[in-house]
Amino acid sequence: MADMAGGSRVVVVMGVSASGKSTVGARLAHRLGVPFLEGDDLHSAANRAKMASGHPLDDADRRAWLAALTQWIRAAAANGSGGVVSCSSLRRAYRDRFRATGADVWFLYLALDPVLAAERIARRTGHFMPPELLGSQYATLDPLQADEPGVTIDASGGPERVMAQALRAVCGPDR
Repeated sequence: MADMAGGSRVVVVMGVSASGKSTVGARLAHRLGVPFLEGDDLHSAANRAKMASGHPLDDADRRAWLAALTQWIRAAAANGSGGVVSCSSLRRAYRDRFRATGADVWFLYLALDPVLAAERIARRTGHFMPPELLGSQYATLDPLQADEPGVTIDASGGPERVMAQALRAVCGPDR
């Protein structure tokens, strides 16, 4: 369980595209009264264009994006505000990098069945991530491991159900 009472914890809401990271992350940050960062906002125009054209990003493409996310996490912890950030965090190496900041980083992994994720992506409009890249995300995904700080929750329910699970995971059963 996470303890946001200290104020400097950063919760990273992670998972594949269409798992609900942005929705849950924004609602969680609002409920906790902490800053929220939509990790996709830190992607370069070139990264967005590459994904929109149906090409998955590689580690070189992600380098500047990961550096910007790492800096935000470091700053949110250092200034005492803490926060919530939504980003895929698909690889363990990325999550290790976030934890290496020295910040109190805690992961909320929104696990979602590939079929349901594909259905959600197909219904989504106005996002640069095309449905054909979903398979590459699952191929890249290193699910949250038992030795990593955080919890995995089922993201297949509606937003209210997932949000209730997220609040219980982050704040405890009384939330």
